[in-house]
Amino acid sequence: MKYLLLPALLILWGAAPAISAAPVGPDPVTISSLAELSQKAVESGQKVKMTPGVYRLADFIPLATIRERAKRKAWQFITFSGSNNTFDLTGVTIELDTALRAALRSPIHTDEFLINGSNVTLKGLTITSVGDGKANGGAVLGVVGQGTTLRDCTIHVQGSAPYGYGDLFGKGGLKHSGVHITGSQTTIIGCRIDSRSFGHGFYLQEDCNDIRFEDCHVEGVMRSTDEMLKETDGLAVKRKFQTVMKTHAGDYQILPGYMKALGEDAFRTYGQHKNLTVKNCTAKNMRGGFELRTKTAPRVEGCTALGCERGFWVSNGATILRCKGDTQYGPLLFVEGDDATVEVKLVPSEDSNFKVHEVAAIYGRRNKVTITAQGKPARLLPILLGFGPPGMGTGLSPVSERDAREVSLRNETTMPVVIGGKAAKCEVTTFGPVKENKGKEITITSLEKL
Repeated sequence: MKYLLLPALLILWGAAPAISAAPVGPDPVTISSLAELSQKAVESGQKVKMTPGVYRLADFIPLATIRERAKRKAWQFITFSGSNNTFDLTGVTIELDTALRAALRSPIHTDEFLINGSNVTLKGLTITSVGDGKANGGAVLGVVGQGTTLRDCTIHVQGSAPYGYGDLFGKGGLKHSGVHITGSQTTIIGCRIDSRSFGHGFYLQEDCNDIRFEDCHVEGVMRSTDEMLKETDGLAVKRKFQTVMKTHAGDYQILPGYMKALGEDAFRTYGQHKNLTVKNCTAKNMRGGFELRTKTAPRVEGCTALGCERGFWVSNGATILRCKGDTQYGPLLFVEGDDATVEVKLVPSEDSNFKVHEVAAIYGRRNKVTITAQGKPARLLPILLGFGPPGMGTGLSPVSERDAREVSLRNETTMPVVIGGKAAKCEVTTFGPVKENKGKEITITSLEKL
């Protein structure tokens, strides 16, 4: 009994047992200049809050100092190399004069701002590109460190060459993208990219893993081939209006009647990225909405692709649920690889005056694809089973037949289905008619008769 009374006696005697208090982080530090931000970016273990306002990068790094900066190979304007930091930059806009990037002449694919520390959070930052300086590839913001979180950030991108033709003349040149991710355990929530450049919105490289996007938006600009064909001077004229891919006409001439995205893809993978999740995100007026061709089973939920050259392009093990998109300027869906599960809704287009040749092109093995409809379609376009995407995914080029085995297609739209000669042992359940069936051992069930 005396041992049970001991703690109480200790308290009465003022010698209470020690209790571990919850760790208390550092007090926030308030800054009000890019010089202070640059300094705090290399330190660790901080909470930093910046006074709202517009901060001109050219005031912090004058154009006259760029040559000396290049000699030091200081290719980034601000590098967040410290770890375990939180930066509350709500209401802060950094104005990036693209003339600085052009004068710096950094190596190809160099990003302008870089996060290479671990467990860094940036909240509320806006970076706005201004001017006509051309970037030598790379992105406005590069994420290299592990455990980065971007929340409620906005990036306006411009400064690429050529610009105004999309990928009609190839994918080279001086690109300029939004956010370049190579660091694992990256979380991006509520962020937006407005692209006025030939480049991607968000893109992943170097097999980074555990990446999550949520409530993000990427928007670009479209331009008609009719407008390009009216040019009397410029790159299109110098190229004699010749594309790099053979078109539906059988030659390499730009065709009238199409829309081309002036940027690249809104959400794009390069390589293999385990545990990639994209939720409630939107892509508008981009070349590809969600071009997630990693073979490591990405998961896409509640996402929307509007006015893109192609909405969704996925591969092995992909899970696409409760997603939607239109065929305003291009197909809704490309499926390749094996064992994908796709549920997408076709929504009405705002404008259906431009040429589009299919709703979807599907091939591979054991893929399960369901396409539903919202409202009455303005035009009938085929759903292609046993066909692959056209060259470079561009609508000006024709599709080709590809192997499709044990694919399950459920078409709840009125769109017709076309089954190619390389499709075999597939199941098609459809409300729309089967316009053509060249496949082998194809089971067809009409939803209209059920």
